[in-house]
Amino acid sequence: MSAGRSANPFIIFGLWLLSLAIVPAALAAGSGFSPQQRVGYSAGDQWEPSIAADGAGSVYVLYPQYGQVPGCADCRIPSMVLVLSNDNGATWQPPREISPAPSGQFDPQIVVDPADRHTVYASWLQNDKRDLVLAKSLDAGLTWSVMVAHSTQFDIDKPVLAARGPNVYIGFNHRQTLWVAASHDAGMTFSVAEVSPNTRLAWSQAGGATVDISGNVFFSWAAYSKSAGAKGPVTLYVSKSTDGGPKWTTRLLDVSGAPPECASAECDSDFLSAQITMTSDAAGTLYALWNAGVKDKGAQRIYFSSSTTSGANWARKIDVSAAPKGVEHSFPAIAAGAAGDVRIAWMDARHSLWNTFYRSSTNGGASWSPETQLSSYVPGYNYIQPRGFSFPFGDYFGIAIDNRGDAQVVWGEGMNYQAPGSIWYTTGR
Repeated sequence: MSAGRSANPFIIFGLWLLSLAIVPAALAAGSGFSPQQRVGYSAGDQWEPSIAADGAGSVYVLYPQYGQVPGCADCRIPSMVLVLSNDNGATWQPPREISPAPSGQFDPQIVVDPADRHTVYASWLQNDKRDLVLAKSLDAGLTWSVMVAHSTQFDIDKPVLAARGPNVYIGFNHRQTLWVAASHDAGMTFSVAEVSPNTRLAWSQAGGATVDISGNVFFSWAAYSKSAGAKGPVTLYVSKSTDGGPKWTTRLLDVSGAPPECASAECDSDFLSAQITMTSDAAGTLYALWNAGVKDKGAQRIYFSSSTTSGANWARKIDVSAAPKGVEHSFPAIAAGAAGDVRIAWMDARHSLWNTFYRSSTNGGASWSPETQLSSYVPGYNYIQPRGFSFPFGDYFGIAIDNRGDAQVVWGEGMNYQAPGSIWYTTGR
């Protein structure tokens, strides 16, 4: 199981252009959102993007570039690439490597400190996925300081990043269980602790994290049993630390059946399995969003829950999708801002092909806006049809709220798990 593709050769479609690709869509996205546009290099494949927005109108998209990086014959595959806008996504700077490395770079994360809405942190894996990297920018992404937060002799997987003030946390899978690297000096030094020791686990996958206004840190994560592995049921948890990371308590939120089959799309057996992500708003309310199924290999739905008790109790989960029963759902994404302001997005296949959908709430999830379909038809791509795109491209996608209160969303679309594919962006509310 893996949170990112290996750097094997694959099909690359289209012309190898050296300029930034921002391709307008022929049809607009849902009401209130801009037409989807392609971001990143137009050469090669762009995969599983992460997005963040600061308090001054800058939007940051971080993704791994597969295939050759245009203009850089010596760049490793994949290389971590930053695409930056200083005007809330109206225009974008040319993409660039955030920190060239002698090895491939995987599993991007990027966040803005919610305390100052200025400091930007990014994280990824490199050195054959044995180094956990943290990057920090104090000048809106112009320059970055980069350090190895943790290094092991074993593969690690899927970092998930959260920060508030001097406290920075990166969760990751290590030797089947969830670990967290914690810093209390704004990323200068880190200590590492195991969140939930369990010798019966085959794998643990972090999906979301947040530091609330009281300084408590939370990670949401999925666990696979050693007996069934990636083809078995998935248990979804939220873990909490009140002491900055050494000690953790863990709460069960849901159990999903085994994931649907994925062989036709050439992906791993866990690619469509249950994931859980989370965030918190300015008042400290916690929000969780996940996909789960009630029976093995059956279609999964998207569920939401919240907690106003710092995770001690969670509201009864609700199905937030209007798709018919039996439609496959996956890849939850969530962001929150002011008290009660929560935005959610996911992908589902209600139109026989996949699309990206969005809803928002101003009262903490007590009621929701109508669904908005963010993805739209763009001519010239063999994986995009009028009804949707062929397959999700990447293990996750990102959503953020900018300084105007608009949602900033970036996701991947592809022919299948392997290639071709690229990342697409929209903004609105």
